[in-house]
Amino acid sequence: MKKLFKNYKSTIILLGSVILGGIIGIVMGPKSSVLEPFGKLFINLMFMILVPLVFFSVSSAMANISGMKRLGKIMGSIVLVFLSTALIAAIIGTIATLIMKPTSGLHIDMFKSLMKSAVGTQTIEKVSFLDQLVNTFTVSDFVDLLSRKNMLQLVVFSIIFGISVSLSGEKAKSLARLLEAGSITMMNVVKIIMYYAPIGLGCYFASMVGQLGGQILNGYLKIFVLYLIISVIYYFGFFSLYAFVAAGKNGVRIFWENAVTPSVTALATCSSAACIPANLETVKKIGVPYDIAETVIPLGANMHKDGSVFGGVMKITLLMGLFGKDMTSVSSILGIIGVSLLVGAVMGAIPSGGMIGEMLILSVYGLPPEVLPIIAVVSVIIDAPATLLNSTGNTVCSMLVTRLVEGKNWLKHNKKIAS
Repeated sequence: MKKLFKNYKSTIILLGSVILGGIIGIVMGPKSSVLEPFGKLFINLMFMILVPLVFFSVSSAMANISGMKRLGKIMGSIVLVFLSTALIAAIIGTIATLIMKPTSGLHIDMFKSLMKSAVGTQTIEKVSFLDQLVNTFTVSDFVDLLSRKNMLQLVVFSIIFGISVSLSGEKAKSLARLLEAGSITMMNVVKIIMYYAPIGLGCYFASMVGQLGGQILNGYLKIFVLYLIISVIYYFGFFSLYAFVAAGKNGVRIFWENAVTPSVTALATCSSAACIPANLETVKKIGVPYDIAETVIPLGANMHKDGSVFGGVMKITLLMGLFGKDMTSVSSILGIIGVSLLVGAVMGAIPSGGMIGEMLILSVYGLPPEVLPIIAVVSVIIDAPATLLNSTGNTVCSMLVTRLVEGKNWLKHNKKIAS
């Protein structure tokens, strides 16, 4: 028992603090918002280091890859794994939603008050679909890369920068070592901040549970329940399947031995970006090589979101039902799957996704920005389980990518090297 506690000490403390926070949130209700500043302190610390962490980790991984052939294999494997798992999620979500019809009890009159409260005074600028894609991957000024709201753009720049360092050969070796040193230093910063994690996550979770309860019951209960059912099936069933494909029975075992920390962080923070440090540490414990880990996790936090794909399906079908659009034709079903895949790719790695995915849905289906709050509320109530799938999904995807890059015996080989 002592050995078990020693091995899982940090995980047990973290999980216990979140459970305690949830109990406090249920007991205190909305009054638990008094604890939110303590939680925000932890979240802000994580966000504060996010830009340098992602830049150093991604660019260092690119710069120190032994050859362009391996880099090409890694990137090709990432694209294949991300697209495959997201497509599976989109198909599962669409089938479940069309069968269960969770939006059947909702009607447009229910949303008159929500359309005011969900976005408040925020001004929504209508952006075309193509312009949204451009804005998703690029910024017009370098200084905009220094914001966590532009994480995907920062990842794109970091990849290009790291590849350029690698292509420069011996002349840039000192810069490559500097990037590697920066990556190691930032991970040590993460370790220091994580000492505050039990307090911060517990308080944040208490505040979230206390304030979210009433909204869940306000006409969205069917959507939330169906989302939870799909999440549980996908989390335990499909993640186990992916881990088995990646490394057999040992892969399943080692995945679930290490999945608790990123899962708890995801549930407590509702932010894929805030989970990057925990995920990086976890996949390295599993045995995923440095260059694959430092590429898959930051990219996945911004481009691979199976939970957001499920959410995209439900948001699309909700709007189609409210506005009387056909959902049963082949073209409609293919459209739901395709748009939900795009939603998963462009959702911001911040709590509730920054409404980028919602604006994409409105643009594709030609709906006015005024209906944004209808699906914005869906984002709020599914945020925790969606982030759980998004973040922990990147952990198992890093194992799948390693399987494609290094072969079926990668786990056994890398564990021997580590020991």
